Amino acid sequence: MKRILITGYKANELGIFSLKHPGIPIIKKAIQKRLIALLDDGLEWVVVSGQWGVELWAAEAVLDLRESTHPELKLAVITPFLEQEEKWSDDKKGCYASVMQRANYVNSITKTKYEGPWQFKERDKFLLRNSDGILLVYDEETEGSPKFMKLQAAQIAAHHAYPIMTINAFDLQNVAEDEQGDYGSDMQEDMAGESHSGGDKWHFDDDI
Repeated sequence: MKRILITGYKANELGIFSLKHPGIPIIKKAIQKRLIALLDDGLEWVVVSGQWGVELWAAEAVLDLRESTHPELKLAVITPFLEQEEKWSDDKKGCYASVMQRANYVNSITKTKYEGPWQFKERDKFLLRNSDGILLVYDEETEGSPKFMKLQAAQIAAHHAYPIMTINAFDLQNVAEDEQGDYGSDMQEDMAGESHSGGDKWHFDDDI
């Protein structure tokens, strides 16, 4: 697997509204542990759409790995439309800008600003077609936006090899305990509760 798509809950679905929420580093650490294992199997690219939540934290996790122990790992950010961060708060915009500036590849599925829900559907179809597997931060007991991406991934996997991997509340709890944190149970409760619902060349099967 050379290209993996990472997605998961939006921040508000986890009840996370601050960049300083203690659950964020736990999610990032859990993602990094999965990626390190996949790197041994030939992983080269991680792709996200840059959505505020798991996807942006995943991008930061990738960049942290690239800048520390795994310089060969590359990040692609493929947004559904231009300026998706337009209505975000300034601190979130700063986080987003840092990721976009450091990513190996940046592009947008549609070359306009937001026009309608169809752009998200086009994003999902494109990213699934142009990845070799998917990693979701998603717990079956807490439905939310990742459910729909997982269903689409399952349709692909029914016809050809397309690994579907998940990080659930139990996995996050284990990471929190490994890190000797004191907030892992809080994150598990968040996921088990009611949902609040230019750089390196990257190989596309489709053109944008």
